[in-house]
Amino acid sequence: MTIIHSHMLSILDIVEDTMVDGPGFRTTIYCAGCPNHCPGCHNPQSWDINNGHLVSTDDIMKVIEADPFANVTFSGGDPMFQPDGFTELAETIRQRTKKTIWCYTGFRYEDLLSHPARRRLLELVDVLVDGPYIERLRSEELIFRGSSNQRLIDVPASLQEGTVVLWKR
Repeated sequence: MTIIHSHMLSILDIVEDTMVDGPGFRTTIYCAGCPNHCPGCHNPQSWDINNGHLVSTDDIMKVIEADPFANVTFSGGDPMFQPDGFTELAETIRQRTKKTIWCYTGFRYEDLLSHPARRRLLELVDVLVDGPYIERLRSEELIFRGSSNQRLIDVPASLQEGTVVLWKR
């Protein structure tokens, strides 16, 4: 089977079998490039897209498919900074696996809806962790997020209801 993908993504790292970026075991793709520059960010080296290395969506899929039990998380940096490549990756995940997709972004859900390329990616995500990290709202007691302003959004339910529906464990 020949698959031709045109997108290359600027990637910092791919971490397999992590349990901090969503429920259960996950393969997390940490991308480079983030325009938000949140004070106190735990990953400021991710801000510059040039700090990553270019990886094809095909090569990323090989890592994702190598573990049949791990779901997928897009993190960063900010995946919404590279929406076309991550949309292609998410479409391939949807076509070839039954894995769930979580996505972390410093953008707010409502703002993503009005940006066509980012909305296309959003429509392929199961759970979106949205909003900038705000250091004064940091709490180690929060699950899967760093500050209390960030929401865990059930994207399919939110799109269907026309309003934000929070993810329930």
